[in-house]
Amino acid sequence: MGERKKKSAQAEFVKWFGPLLNALRDLGGSGKPKEVVEQIANTLNIPDNQREEVMKSGILRFHNQVAWARQYLVWEGLLEEGKRGVWTLSAKGQMIHLNLEESRDIFLKWVEIHQKTRKSKTDDKLISRQNEEEPEELEHEITPTLLEVLQSLTPTGFEHICKRLLREHGFENVVVTQASHDGGIDGYGTLELNPFVSIKVLFQCKRYKGTVSRAQVGDFRNAMIGRAEKGIILTTGTFSEDSKREASRDGAPPIELIDGKKLVELFESVELGVKPKTVYEVEYSFFEQFMI
Repeated sequence: MGERKKKSAQAEFVKWFGPLLNALRDLGGSGKPKEVVEQIANTLNIPDNQREEVMKSGILRFHNQVAWARQYLVWEGLLEEGKRGVWTLSAKGQMIHLNLEESRDIFLKWVEIHQKTRKSKTDDKLISRQNEEEPEELEHEITPTLLEVLQSLTPTGFEHICKRLLREHGFENVVVTQASHDGGIDGYGTLELNPFVSIKVLFQCKRYKGTVSRAQVGDFRNAMIGRAEKGIILTTGTFSEDSKREASRDGAPPIELIDGKKLVELFESVELGVKPKTVYEVEYSFFEQFMI
């Protein structure tokens, strides 16, 4: 029993099993990953430094832990497989409230099942991998991810690929400014809201793995005041919680924040530089009955 507890203690994400189910109930049974993560963080008063911690891969650790909790709950049948980008409680999950001990039992059950199907990996290796990688990141060991490719571009190259991305998403007259960077502005474009109204949008591109600070968002806003109705910051990194609050501060021009995860989704939605591929995921709950 001591060894089993040691294994579950190594998997930090186990503690989010119960809060994840509760968050989805609070959201009416379903929600986008970002909404669910925010709900958990706000309900449990997770400190900013924990929410902002970044793994070596550039992914937010807290978000990744909740994503792994979601994956185990899917295997257990408490969440639906559903379409990508929406997490949904199953009928069974609606009725279940998990404490930490029950969460550990679910975790250990599925670690044992997966260990049987991957005989080359020990339990410790499986747990270590899950602590450091995204659930969907199965090909990461072989080929670079889209985010890694974007981070490898030159600063100028990243600005021009962002220009192309904005065009693909409906922006017109998109221009990248000269190398001098006009007051922190990397480019601008026009977005038609309807046949009668268009707005000018300024954008800034930050190609790195770090975290964009509140001061950087404030500097960008100062550069755009009086010149455009809207601003966008696109980064291959992440945004601090303070920077998010600054971007939506009352009485100030709004700024949209596009972090690395959202950036990848925007590339995928228009298939810019990526090709769709069908992947079949094993429905482990089906095979569980044959492993006894």
